[in-house]
Amino acid sequence: MKLDTVAGKKVLVTGAAMGLGKLFAERAVREGAAAVVLWDINEVALKGTAAELAGRGSEIHHYVVDVSDRDAIAETATAVRETVGDIDILVNNAGIVRGNTYFWETENRADIDKTMAINSLAPMYITLEFLPAMVRGTGQARVLNIASSAGLVANPRMSVYAASKWAALGWSDSVRLELEQAGHDHVKVTTVCPTYIDTGMFDGAKGFWLTPILEQDAVVDTSWKEMKQGNALVVLPWTSRLNRALSGILPLKLRDLFLDTVGVYHSMDEFTGRKK
Repeated sequence: MKLDTVAGKKVLVTGAAMGLGKLFAERAVREGAAAVVLWDINEVALKGTAAELAGRGSEIHHYVVDVSDRDAIAETATAVRETVGDIDILVNNAGIVRGNTYFWETENRADIDKTMAINSLAPMYITLEFLPAMVRGTGQARVLNIASSAGLVANPRMSVYAASKWAALGWSDSVRLELEQAGHDHVKVTTVCPTYIDTGMFDGAKGFWLTPILEQDAVVDTSWKEMKQGNALVVLPWTSRLNRALSGILPLKLRDLFLDTVGVYHSMDEFTGRKK
């Protein structure tokens, strides 16, 4: 079922202080959401975003929360339900990426736990807090999960990040199937798999064959539209869909040769990441 507008809906966005999350929140406000709930660990940036969005017609609620902490997720979700009520649209956007070394060169093993906790486990725990009410309800509801093209094709120098996004993609699409199988057609799950985006998170990463660094506004526009339409999987840009298709057709050695030649396997060589 298509959702024409989020007007009157209650929307929650994680990683909402900046980047894609902030743009998703702005889109919800612009479209007339009844309430927009902002989650982020960056208190200063979060308060700034909340202040920018206030007074535009939607109720704005912001919560400082570390989504790598399962208990913090549960406590904050309870606070949201008590203050705002049930959520209609959940945008699991929060994510991190660490380092550009080979896996065996990992120095801080805590980075592995943190990456998996934020990119893989957090969307599961957060969705588990809000999805049951969506299922029980009758109104159109949506879960939008921001994964990555790294969840579609293996890539050197980002093995843990890729693992976290493979997990996120597999879980997200499985939940979609479960909802369909159980007959809950009013709840749709959309998984978005973009390549590198100009948010600063992937500073230093290089675009590759016909695949420039994506503009975040364009990613949000497409993701929002596909989410409302209830489409299952969004892969950006089109060349990533081609890479995925070829990976399923070519023998492993030819696939590796192709992806190495077009630059995919060297796209993280000069990665620096967002400067704090």
